[in-house]
Amino acid sequence: MSGELVTIWTVRAATLLYIAAISFWLAARTLRGRRAARLAWSIGCLLYLAHVWCAFQFFHGWSHQAAYEETARQTEELFGLAWGGGLYFNYLFTLVWLADVIWWWRHEESYHGRPRWIAASIHGFMAFMFFNGAVVFAAGFSRWVGLAATPVLLALWWRGRRGGSLGSF
Repeated sequence: MSGELVTIWTVRAATLLYIAAISFWLAARTLRGRRAARLAWSIGCLLYLAHVWCAFQFFHGWSHQAAYEETARQTEELFGLAWGGGLYFNYLFTLVWLADVIWWWRHEESYHGRPRWIAASIHGFMAFMFFNGAVVFAAGFSRWVGLAATPVLLALWWRGRRGGSLGSF
């Protein structure tokens, strides 16, 4: 399998697992549902890390500058502004997702007991980044999956918000 295909499919699988994890969590009514959410969340994160590795290996030659320039090119193509600063948001996204997974596995009790504003900040940022990656900067199949998932996740979030069952995820 080519490097391009591995890069594309690792992020597609990570996106599907992100969607699954959020869906499992928002619909979870049992410990089993929360465990399914944590597993999907964790595997999704690992696949995302594999995607980042593949992108730097096969597209950017392990060069931050090359990745920055490609981000600027794509941003200019879409918005008319040659700005590569979005790459730093991707770096932050990577750190946030990895830290969240580690927190959930190592300190589950404090993870579930964290203030709601922390969970909302993390997931608001991650949802923004996923929407940009899966819809705004994506094309074809990936964009359609992102577009289809968005209203489903919003509906689950709204249902959970109204029912007070969101917990700390």
